[in-house]
Amino acid sequence: MKIEVKELTKILSGNKIIDNINITMKSGKVYGLCGYNGCGKTMLMRLIAGLITPTSGSVSYDGQILGKKLNFPPSIGILIENPAFLDSRSGFDNLKLLASIKGKADKDKIADTIRRVGLDPDDKKKYRKYSLGMKQRLGIAAAIMESPDLVILDEPTNALDSKGVELTQNLIRKECERGALVIMTCHDREILENVSDVIYTIEHGRIIDERGVQS
Repeated sequence: MKIEVKELTKILSGNKIIDNINITMKSGKVYGLCGYNGCGKTMLMRLIAGLITPTSGSVSYDGQILGKKLNFPPSIGILIENPAFLDSRSGFDNLKLLASIKGKADKDKIADTIRRVGLDPDDKKKYRKYSLGMKQRLGIAAAIMESPDLVILDEPTNALDSKGVELTQNLIRKECERGALVIMTCHDREILENVSDVIYTIEHGRIIDERGVQS
């Protein structure tokens, strides 16, 4: 997969949230977005994911422009801001319900993914009783369970302890190794550098720095 972002701009209430961004991203790499709160990181992710439309410019997938030839990215897993699931269902049942939409993940795949994020697929606890860290882990599981070509993770290490952070870093690298294109944000620069191949620094909706990270 090749994603091309060309002259991408988003204006809300007269304010340029995203200002003429041009980047190219390819499968098998992790792209980190860093910058202060409100700089435009999450908005850029939403635009790339097709959740909102740009004011001008374009996002294309292998030459097909999102919103024209494509209504939605062809293969994507997303965790943006806080994960949300049905309070009255277990983690497994929530993911099973999501997986039923496309039918790409069977029960074994769902269970395996839940284990990968450090949860128990046989746990019958309802989602409303999950801790913040458990909710975050389930959100990551939902994003990766169908082995999508594009994985977008907005602050995936939020609410996680050190063991959870390490597990998440390993998961991200594994997704990259299987050929996925991963875009992520993280307030912790060290974590971002540990997993990213390229880091974009965003300020006032513009990319002010692009830096490759040595492995």
